[in-house]
Amino acid sequence: MTSADSSTTVVVVTWRGAAHVTACLDALAAQTRPHRTLVIDNASDDGTAGLLAAHPSRPRVLRLHRNTGYAGAMATALKHVDTPLVAWLNDDAAPDPGWLAVLEDTLDEQPLAAAVTSRLELADGTTQSTGVRLTADGHGADLTEPADEVFGFCGGAALLRADAVRAVGGVPASFFCYYEDTDTAWRLRLAGWHVVAAGRARVQHLHGASTRPGSPLFHRWNERNRLLMLLRCAPAGVAVRELARFAALTAVLPLRQALHRIKQEPTAANFDPRLRVRVLAEVAARLPATLLARRRVTRITTLGRGAIWEAWADHY
Repeated sequence: MTSADSSTTVVVVTWRGAAHVTACLDALAAQTRPHRTLVIDNASDDGTAGLLAAHPSRPRVLRLHRNTGYAGAMATALKHVDTPLVAWLNDDAAPDPGWLAVLEDTLDEQPLAAAVTSRLELADGTTQSTGVRLTADGHGADLTEPADEVFGFCGGAALLRADAVRAVGGVPASFFCYYEDTDTAWRLRLAGWHVVAAGRARVQHLHGASTRPGSPLFHRWNERNRLLMLLRCAPAGVAVRELARFAALTAVLPLRQALHRIKQEPTAANFDPRLRVRVLAEVAARLPATLLARRRVTRITTLGRGAIWEAWADHY
């Protein structure tokens, strides 16, 4: 159902999504709550554009000239959203018909919440995410147990107040992919907003259809963006500690890898010294811009960084 008077614009970011984006759009067309659909096509070259143009729901499509990643596409989308609410939805996700209605009603009942996250389920029925928790070392990790309030929302399927996101600086486009949701949740919390969960808002998620979890590129984005997020949002002591810890482990990894080779044990991609050196180089190159972003975050902060960290780090 679509309507010019809808409260929500559902943003679907796709890149080479020909194998699954139709199922996503079919699920959106079956929603019981009117909405607008905006698809950001990250310069797909696999026939996705033709499928979008032919879909009977006739979604609005904005095709970009290059792949800007999930973060870049969401940042672009926010400029084109004129509804009070904006939903983030992966192109490999298929929400239940009542999904949007549950999310909208939850936010309506929670005026202090800026975001509500969904329950994402994998193809075998297991729960992938009921929200995001903050670990003791500053990682954003998926929760799989029911919770009323969570530290952050999972960007695969969530509903946010558009003006609240804009007020805290929007979506970090430079992240490209991963941690853009947890960074946004950090800033919303610093500004005094809550993040809640709606377990009845169920979404079937293929997970990793566009990217390969566990690949070197996946780990590069994850490690880099976690450090950038901490430098932007976390207490200074936490950010410096985690950056130093990452660098120290990187320095000793060649010896560790040598021991693994002797024992003929496999080494995970995120423990590849070359990958980690590249992460450190990218963080260093972005440090001036990141520190400027930290100052901007400070200006929107109503709650102390330390208070947020103490309340949520390793809370579960």
